[in-house]
Amino acid sequence: MTPAISPRPSVHAPEADGAEGKPDASGARAAAPPTPRLELDAAVDELRRRRGEWAGLPPSQRLALLEGLIADFREIAEEWVATAREVEGMAGGSRARGEEWIAGPYCVLRDLRLLRDSLRDLADGSAPRLPAAPTTRDGQVVAPVFPASLWDRMFFPGVAAEVWMEPEVPAGRLADFQAAAYRGAGAASGGRVALVLGAGNVSSIGPMDAVHKLFVEKQVVLYKSHPVQDPLGPLFERAFGRLVERGFVRVVYGGAEVGAYLVDHPGVDEIHVTGSDRTYEAMVFGPGEDGARRKARGERRLAKRVTAELGNVSPWIVVPADWSPSDLAFHAENLVSSLTNNAGFNCNATRVIVTWKGWAQRDELLAAVGDLLAATPVRPAFYPGAADRYDRFLAAHPAARTFGERAGDALPWALLRGLDPADGDEVAFRVEAFCGLFAEVAIDAPSPARFVERAVELANERLWGSLNVTLSVHPEALADPETAAALTRAEADLRYGTVSLNHWAAVGYALCTTPWGAYPGHPPDDIQSGTGFVHNTFLFDRPQKSVVRAPFRPFPKPPWFVSHAHAGPLSSELARFEAAPSVARLPRIFWNALRG
Repeated sequence: MTPAISPRPSVHAPEADGAEGKPDASGARAAAPPTPRLELDAAVDELRRRRGEWAGLPPSQRLALLEGLIADFREIAEEWVATAREVEGMAGGSRARGEEWIAGPYCVLRDLRLLRDSLRDLADGSAPRLPAAPTTRDGQVVAPVFPASLWDRMFFPGVAAEVWMEPEVPAGRLADFQAAAYRGAGAASGGRVALVLGAGNVSSIGPMDAVHKLFVEKQVVLYKSHPVQDPLGPLFERAFGRLVERGFVRVVYGGAEVGAYLVDHPGVDEIHVTGSDRTYEAMVFGPGEDGARRKARGERRLAKRVTAELGNVSPWIVVPADWSPSDLAFHAENLVSSLTNNAGFNCNATRVIVTWKGWAQRDELLAAVGDLLAATPVRPAFYPGAADRYDRFLAAHPAARTFGERAGDALPWALLRGLDPADGDEVAFRVEAFCGLFAEVAIDAPSPARFVERAVELANERLWGSLNVTLSVHPEALADPETAAALTRAEADLRYGTVSLNHWAAVGYALCTTPWGAYPGHPPDDIQSGTGFVHNTFLFDRPQKSVVRAPFRPFPKPPWFVSHAHAGPLSSELARFEAAPSVARLPRIFWNALRG
């Protein structure tokens, strides 16, 4: 068992589930009326009646259902993207369309396709087959998971990813730690009812969480739509229609009151939530002062299993080297894209840029970041509470630079520079801003190698959460033996669920072969980024973290970059390809990719 992570002082991250209000300031549709309690009870009762049938379905029958889901999610994709843009109050443009295609249909369709491949292996009597043999690192099993196909190599040239298993997984027995729900006691279980509390920020999160419960853990699913995303609920109900018809999925609506009722419902066996640590603590310990006292005593009020993904103060460590002007421009856009995507309402958005105080090009990089932020149009702050959080950060940092005009519900981008790495009370270290704002902290160190070591210490010990971390690593840095050794140690020492070199760590969310979740070991009274993994299309039972490595300057330009001129058509073609891979689609994909 992975040792519990030592607590770090924190102020709670923003509330992300159960907001009763509607984001009408952005022009989005209103939240759906709450599902009446009689209907909630009927939905739970139906799921309980069907849970045994679902648990007993052999892989061959699940394969047929996955094929149907791929077709049905593809069918709603255009309407899904249009509705998501309306929810977020987004204007037209290629970037807006591309963002919604990637963060919506693309991720779900890829997830379904890869699960189908793994279930084919299970139907043939083997564990899901890896693209290469696992290795070990200091005795820890490391499973290569990307690229998993020729298509992966074509669309992500030079990118590789691996999953590090928990240290207790023995070498040579990885297959015994895959697909637990399909083996032994797991296969013989009578099935469970999982409540999935959908996220309000990214439209693919809820469906992918439901798919994980259904096909990785073999549980029937009660899916509660988040009020912000309610307009998408009927579309997802259509896409899951063949499972709804058989009583394996139910979709319901409502805010915090409905969520609390279902969490405590005797017919619900376990819960998965994507939200905030406050939501998790209210479920596990109870709300208000009584809940705080229970938390202090370590006394849970909820005995059910709860898995959760709860956000992060995500660091981006810039490893110093001699960068060219084009290097600076590329990674400035890399950073800006990681903040401005989805208006900053991403759990994996960069929140703290970590630089070396002695790096001669530090000011150049940050100036390039500022110039690009100034050129990036502001967007509606569609997520509840964003303006209050934004004002709180600016009140603590009145010298912060802002970019763009504050008008209506649109907030300027903001950069807080020169934070004190030793300040244990720094709000930007302890609170996930969850808006279009990030900070920079410069670390003093005698050498780049020592900088890397101190940056890892800052990320592990001072920054709240353990979901994902990104590093920019120039080949020149790897050419220095001392710095290269420090980076090798950093990969092992960083306590994050996803560690990514050169690509924004959100790529770990989208690859799907890389399990997505917090680094294991957070106790319930210091839950931080959460517990458990989702996606996980190779069905690993005991993953510890994923490590993604990309070239310093990947080519072609990633479709999520703010300047990508053809993000819309490229992203829609990539999503359609995931639904039905075909050589015939390649010319349009490469045509749009190369014109980015």
